[in-house]
Amino acid sequence: MKLVFIEGPGKQESIKKYLGPEYVVFATKGHVRDLPQNSFAIDLNNNYEPSYEIIPNKKATVDEIKRLASKADAIYLASDPDREGEAIAWHLSTILGLEKDAKVRTAFNEISKKAVNASINNPQPINYDLVNAQQGRRVLDRIMGYKLSPLLSKKIHGKLSAGRVQSVTLKLVVDREKAIKNFVPEEYWNISAELTKGKEKFKADLVQFKDKKLEIKNKEQVDEILKVIDTAEYKVSQVKRQVSYSKPPAPYITSSLQQDALSKLKMSLSAYTKTAQSLYEGVMIKGEGKTALVTYIRTDSTRVSLDAQFMAKEYIIDTYGKEYHPGKFNEFATKEGAQDAHEAIRPINLKYTPEYLKDKIDEQYLKLYTLIFNRFVSSQMSWAQYDSLTVDILAGDYKFRSSGKALIFDGFTKLTKPQDDDKNGINIPALTEGEIVTKKQIKTEQKFTKPPVRFTTATLTHEMEVQGIGRPSTYAATITTLFNREYIKTEKNALVPTDLGVQVTEYLEEYFKQAMDIKFTAAMENELDDVELGKAKWQEIVDKFYVDFAKQLDYASKQSGISLPKSAPEPSDIKCDKCGAMMVYRDGKFGRFLACSNFPKCKNTKNLNENEITETGICPKCGGVVSAKHSKHGKLFFGCNNYPNCDYVSWDLPLDRPCPACGKNLFKKFGKKTSIVCLNKGCNYVEN
Repeated sequence: MKLVFIEGPGKQESIKKYLGPEYVVFATKGHVRDLPQNSFAIDLNNNYEPSYEIIPNKKATVDEIKRLASKADAIYLASDPDREGEAIAWHLSTILGLEKDAKVRTAFNEISKKAVNASINNPQPINYDLVNAQQGRRVLDRIMGYKLSPLLSKKIHGKLSAGRVQSVTLKLVVDREKAIKNFVPEEYWNISAELTKGKEKFKADLVQFKDKKLEIKNKEQVDEILKVIDTAEYKVSQVKRQVSYSKPPAPYITSSLQQDALSKLKMSLSAYTKTAQSLYEGVMIKGEGKTALVTYIRTDSTRVSLDAQFMAKEYIIDTYGKEYHPGKFNEFATKEGAQDAHEAIRPINLKYTPEYLKDKIDEQYLKLYTLIFNRFVSSQMSWAQYDSLTVDILAGDYKFRSSGKALIFDGFTKLTKPQDDDKNGINIPALTEGEIVTKKQIKTEQKFTKPPVRFTTATLTHEMEVQGIGRPSTYAATITTLFNREYIKTEKNALVPTDLGVQVTEYLEEYFKQAMDIKFTAAMENELDDVELGKAKWQEIVDKFYVDFAKQLDYASKQSGISLPKSAPEPSDIKCDKCGAMMVYRDGKFGRFLACSNFPKCKNTKNLNENEITETGICPKCGGVVSAKHSKHGKLFFGCNNYPNCDYVSWDLPLDRPCPACGKNLFKKFGKKTSIVCLNKGCNYVEN
């Protein structure tokens, strides 16, 4: 018997069908060994040596792992192809007492017969540079979280938490909200001219004064300009016609796919996480069984393999014609600091077109797969060609400009049309330099600058990527943690910091400036990347951080803390049964409760019961709003507000947050003690 260990049970069936009957595929469901939950477990006096233990709810799993391994002729550690996967492989190797250099590690970027068998047939030793990079992150996160969280709870209130990536990500949301509130609009004006040549009309915008960019700030400036351009002669100074090209977009990486899934498909974060993971692990195709459709979904690289490029070339020529393939393969720049460990996200086999899969897989899977399929194929297609025309017209010392473009060859836009594509083509008459045109009328438009927009889950992910905070595998989990801790919330699909989130951020910025510095956090990520490349030791990176952090921690613990405003209580429609005043919702150590607004004269309080639940959730079925309902017998349940178009119901409130352990939906259970749980069978994640 040959034994293959994988992480998620979702891909068990997909992998089994590519291996022979002599293979047993066992899913560990993530980590089985980790730092203990109830102790620090980092030896600060011994080079930050971590102490690991079997995760309590994984003891039965470990017993089964040992039992199977004792009967196996060969063992393969096929956890995910990233740092966490390498660390899981190392923990399994340690538990099983395997030799350090044993060739047992198998990893594949895609779950296909070719990739799985190639990996199984060529096992490698565990990559300890990858393991050390993960260990460095884990130790840093434990030090910051374990030391800061109790301090936050003491200095502010309740059970609070902080984290190396989590807290800086929260700062992004808080800073954006402050920028919006402090924004002062600035006035500016646009001026355009409607011009004619004979009977042909065209528009030109005022852009320069004496070859300098023109910025018009007020009506007085407008009036001064109008004095000149109202009576000026309009003379064509330059006509520039050229063929321009538009390059196809790069294939998806983690952040760009998530952004498009949330913005274009209106998916929730949890729905996207589950759907993308299923496409990688395998989905049921009618008549074919469970099949993996896309490559590994956590990547920051735009690179694709040569095999994939040839596969795309054949498909493009067969489907669209030879002219739609550029001949030389398109190349795309990967951002500085990207790990480039995996290919971009792409289909495994282009025979599975969206048309082929229609009515054969779930609609949610099809929508996301179609995005991935079209983006990859278009990335390998010919560039679009345009006939571009730019005309400059002088009115005294003022320069107007009119431009347009007409499509010559659609290229990749045949499949995916770019957002800035001009549908109207060139609407400018044939003009020559020195020609005089007629001014028909001048239009002026007063405008005001707009404040920054709030982040959405998608744009926050993109910002994390741009700023170098975290890595693709951590984006969704980090944002989920901010929701779980009630540091952020959603308003009209935008992310807003709660009062608690603002308070936590302000406190951390007051006493832990270095840890809250975005550039410092990004630089630390790059240093940890060097560990993966074997260029640095993780202990030295941790030490460099901890020396200053310990001093800040000591100082902060001796201070009374910053003055933190208490959030205004939320009014309710419930009367106090002791004094008759209206009660309000307040937040306490053990959660939300009702208190009399006449406090301190009246100290009446009430625990929230089922009838007073006002929270809403996200429907896992249609993405709509789920709220508390009551049956005709008065029993509370949660139902989708899109009823009768959607019939989703649950006894627990579904949240827009994926489970950190398995990626399925989290639910909030109400009762004497409210808790957040994962209801997925076999997953025991609970957050009290």
